[in-house]
Amino acid sequence: MKILAIGRNYADHIAELNNERPDEPVIFTKPDTALLKNNTPFYYPDFTKEIHYEVEVLLRICKEGKYISPKFAHRYYDAIGLGVDFTARDLQAKAKAKGLPWALAKGFNGSAPVSHFVEKEKFADLKNINFDLKVNGEVKQEGNTSLMLWDFEEIICYISQFITLRKGDIIFTGTPKGVGEIKVGDRLEGHIEGEKFLDFDIK
Repeated sequence: MKILAIGRNYADHIAELNNERPDEPVIFTKPDTALLKNNTPFYYPDFTKEIHYEVEVLLRICKEGKYISPKFAHRYYDAIGLGVDFTARDLQAKAKAKGLPWALAKGFNGSAPVSHFVEKEKFADLKNINFDLKVNGEVKQEGNTSLMLWDFEEIICYISQFITLRKGDIIFTGTPKGVGEIKVGDRLEGHIEGEKFLDFDIK
């Protein structure tokens, strides 16, 4: 399996980081070693001093596909989950300043906590899903999939033009505004439509 992620898919998040609004989806990847499952604690690494949380709705790919057309895109994912795209912001800023890739800033070990998945049919409207992230009991991020620049099907179509999607792949669909730093001792909780999907500690 592989982890594919969309950057800059919510206008308010683009604004808060003073980034340029893209004309097409910004794609990056994380290795499978970035996965953190079952609410396992995240251990703060010593190579960075500034890790940010970015909560995102996840798609689980259910069959192989490439060059997927818009009318068939809905057939290629079967479940929804919640994840956190941990970003070493200091490493990212250093790389961006030199025009270099973000690979280490996004792909370090444990940088992709993911929840369980639920069948997409559970949701009445996939284009209107509320989700949030709490840090130490305080809501820090709130989002709704209606605010994405590119929706689930558009993301799947776009990625599949370049990268073959395979069963079990996970797509991070972008984060809303409110990103911020984590600290040792923090507790992160993530919800979709009020249901808890994530609940883990920073150690």
